[in-house]
Amino acid sequence: MAEPGFDRAGLLAALARHGRVVRVVLAEVQGSSPRGVGAAMLVWAEGQEGTIGGGALEHMAVTRARDMLADGMARRLDRVPLGPGIGQCCGGAVVLLSELFVAGAALPEDVVARAVEDRPMPLAVKRLLDRARARGERPVAQLVQGWMVEPVAQPMRHVWVWGAGHVGRALVGVLAPLPDLAITWVDTAPDRFPDTPPDGVIVVPAADPARLVSHAPVTAEHLVLTWSHALDLDLCHRIMARGHAGLGVIGSDTKAARFRARLRDLGHSNAEISRLRCPIGDKGLGKHPQAIALGVALALLQERKSITSHGERAV
Repeated sequence: MAEPGFDRAGLLAALARHGRVVRVVLAEVQGSSPRGVGAAMLVWAEGQEGTIGGGALEHMAVTRARDMLADGMARRLDRVPLGPGIGQCCGGAVVLLSELFVAGAALPEDVVARAVEDRPMPLAVKRLLDRARARGERPVAQLVQGWMVEPVAQPMRHVWVWGAGHVGRALVGVLAPLPDLAITWVDTAPDRFPDTPPDGVIVVPAADPARLVSHAPVTAEHLVLTWSHALDLDLCHRIMARGHAGLGVIGSDTKAARFRARLRDLGHSNAEISRLRCPIGDKGLGKHPQAIALGVALALLQERKSITSHGERAV
């Protein structure tokens, strides 16, 4: 599976917090490896985020990244045989590119291409950039003749979470780290949200949340889990009228039957109502908020796999 791309927003946020950060990316993979080309992690003096996979490989990468932070080294390229070199079970080899970034760094918004060896930009890289910028053809992450090329990560799916109660908080906490989701989180008041929401999540307090439905893209997926059944129903009604790529509502089988009947009375077709997922999650995991969140997240990931394989969303 392709890695999500260069997380420009995540890097800039880390630089704003820490000032100096080393980004480590898998630039090349031969044979078996825990992650694919483009997998990356960020390292600063007191912490790290992201993963390139593999305990020994990651430990080595973090140690070398902190050495770079200490001595100011701008870039290093390491070729690592995973089995004979560091004793990992994977039988392949990887190339790690580690780069030091400082606050204020200018980063392109489409494709990040830079020399990792002292050589001019090769024609192959120029052609990749031309196709990306003139035709919108997104390149895959790759090391090309001494240059590293990575597309900037772009959210592929918009998810609107309605409700910041126990389940809403658990759900956003599980979904927020996933790289290809753009999450909008809505509730009735600012104090219903955590003091520090996850990075990248758009928090929208609104006295009348249902009025915001018209601002959601028709391609958005919605998860409705507010404190009020009446508000849940109003949101479902408006989301169905607006158009959506997926609609799930927290609740019981009894709530699902009542909602379907009420939505039918409100003029929605049986075909549209059949797209409503209620209850959400996996009953087998239990009713704990984190258990519900895990079930919903799993369903979203399975839908993404279905879209990738078949070109359509599972419902």
